[in-house]
Order: sequence, then structure tokens, then C-alpha cells
Amino acid sequence: MKNLCLVFLIVITALGSSSCKDKKEVQAALPLEVPVVQVMQQDVALESEYTGQTYGESDVEIRTRVEGWVLSMHFKEGSMVSRGQLLYTIDPLPYQNMVDQASAALAEAQTGLIKAKNDLERIEPLAAIGAVSQRELVAAQAQNDASKSKVESCEASLRNARIQLGYCRVVAPISGIIGISSVKVGDYVSPGPQFIVNTVSNIDNIRVRFTISEKEYLRIMRLIQVMGFSIGERGDVVKMILSDGTPYPLKGKMNFADRQVDPSTGAMTLEAQFKNTDNLLRPGQYVKLKLVTDFRDDAILIPQRAVIEMQGLFRVFTVADSNKAEIRNIKIGPAYNISYIVEAGLTTNDRIVLGGTQLLREGSVIKPMETLWSPDSTTFSSVK
Repeated sequence: MKNLCLVFLIVITALGSSSCKDKKEVQAALPLEVPVVQVMQQDVALESEYTGQTYGESDVEIRTRVEGWVLSMHFKEGSMVSRGQLLYTIDPLPYQNMVDQASAALAEAQTGLIKAKNDLERIEPLAAIGAVSQRELVAAQAQNDASKSKVESCEASLRNARIQLGYCRVVAPISGIIGISSVKVGDYVSPGPQFIVNTVSNIDNIRVRFTISEKEYLRIMRLIQVMGFSIGERGDVVKMILSDGTPYPLKGKMNFADRQVDPSTGAMTLEAQFKNTDNLLRPGQYVKLKLVTDFRDDAILIPQRAVIEMQGLFRVFTVADSNKAEIRNIKIGPAYNISYIVEAGLTTNDRIVLGGTQLLREGSVIKPMETLWSPDSTTFSSVK
């Protein structure tokens, strides 16, 4: 009985081993299913990325033009102000006194002019008949002229005193958003270029300044000459990426390039302008700009994930009509979205393996899974 059971177990084991071996052989014989894409060809506009800083359309620094104590502030920091709106009031009393003094001096000069004019009018007919000397006539004429000059001088002094009094009211030079005040009520201010009390920025449009190298500038200028346009003529072509990585919804346009390359850095400053309809952008932000700096006609494109890099060499698996995988060396150019531009090694008739696999070898027979793709998209879809 024991011998019979032993023979039965041996037979079962042999059958099981034979079955597993057959399954492995069948699996090994099945071709590997691999996604395959067609090489694409299309015109490509290549973008370069730069870091820039935002500025208001106008950033006007507010300085006081007279000295004195700040009596009041008439705005809320960080709010919108209108051109001509009163912002600060500086103690006007000393300047009002100057106006009063100038007014009094003018009144005195005008009185003196009236007297000198009357004297001249009295002496002129007497001098005509010889009743007074010619010397007295000349003296009267000189006194009249001097009185006129004194009146004009006093009038100028009064105008200047009124101007100084007007400077006690600091108003907004433009409409825009006002910043944080550097002075408060009770502070003493004085005129001078170094004394900035606040800044008003017009942010209806935002300017972004960025720099490019001299080498990039020369390449872009040559491209512009070939394409037949100048900076600012191609409309809204500049893209902006905010600091949190989100794209700004509106495109901007190039404003200008600086007149020279900075000799200390070898860089040139350029400026782009964006509409700021929702006031999202503020001066002082750091952003990234994307600008088309190169064009490639009929460029050969393949997905980046299809490229295998090894020791500085770039390769792809191509699929022949016999469904055999073959390794081919290629020369890649700039990246474009999810793809690379291929400068040598492939044609539009080639099919390549989309993703590398550890099981794929040179000469392997595969089962291609045709996959649709687009260089301007981020998705791949299998052909049913």
C-alpha cells in the first residue's frame, strides 16, 4: 500500500512539473507588448525662460518741497488715490506769514509807485515850460521806474510765498495705489531728494524688466532680421509665470531693449508690458517670462520619455516592419513641451518605442501597441 502511494505521488509531481514548464515556454514565446508612436514633423516655436521683476506703469516718489511738521494724513496706506487728491498737510503757519509779509510789501510798493507817478505827471508839464530844471525831471522819471521795478519784485515775492504755502498741501501726482508712508503725523519733514515720504504706482499696466546675455541678444537679433520684424511688432507674445507656478492669464508684449549692453555684466535689459485688469500684479514681484526666441521649420519631434541616455549618447528603439526592435543613435536638439527636436538619426517614416523596458533587447520581436500623441499635448492614447 505504501509503495502504491509513493508511485502515485511521483506521477503527480512529474505531471505538475511538466505543466509548469509548458506554461513558461508558452509565456516566453509570446511577443512583448510595447507602446509605439510615430515620429512627428511640424513647425516649432521655441521659448526661452527668463526671470524678471515687476514695476508699475508709473512709479512716482513723493517728496516734500517745504519743511515743517506733518499735521495730518488724508489717505489709507495701500489704497487707491486719485491725481490731485490731498495726501499730507504740513504746518502752513510760517508760510502763511510769508504770504502776509509779501502782500504788505507789495501794497507799500504800489503806494510808492502811485506817488512816483503823480510826481512825474506834475513835473513833466513844468519842465516843458522851463519852470523846473531838467535834472528834476530826470530824477522823477528814475523814481517812477524804480517804483515800477519794486512793485514787480514784490509781486514775484508774493507769488513765490503763495507757491511755498501751496506746497504745504502734498497731493497725489498721479492716480494709482499708494504705499506705506515713511512719516506719520507729528514728524518733521524737509525738502531734498533723499527724503521720500511715499510712492504712488499706476498699476493699470505692469512693466517687467529682465536681462539676457549678449550672446542671446545677438541670436535673437539675427532671428528678428530673418523673420522681418522688430521688437514690439508681433503683438502679445510674452508669457508670464507667477512665483507660485501658475501662469498669468494674459500675454504681454515687448516694450523696448536698452540702448547698450552692460559692460560689467555682459547683459542687456529688456522690458515687457502686461495689462493688469484685476490688479493681481504689484510692483516688486519676481516672475518668470517665456519668450519665443527661435523657430524651427519642419522639425522632427519625438517624446522625451522615448529617449534613452547612456554615457552622453542618446538612443531610441525603432520598430521595423518585421516588428523587431532596433537601437538607433540620434542627435537631439532643444526640448519642446514633452518632446525633443531630433537633429539627426530619424525620419518621419520611423516608429519608435514610447517607453523603455528592461526586457527589451536589440532584435527582440515585439507586439506594437500603436499610440497617438502630440508634441503640444501631455497625454498619450492607444489606438483601439
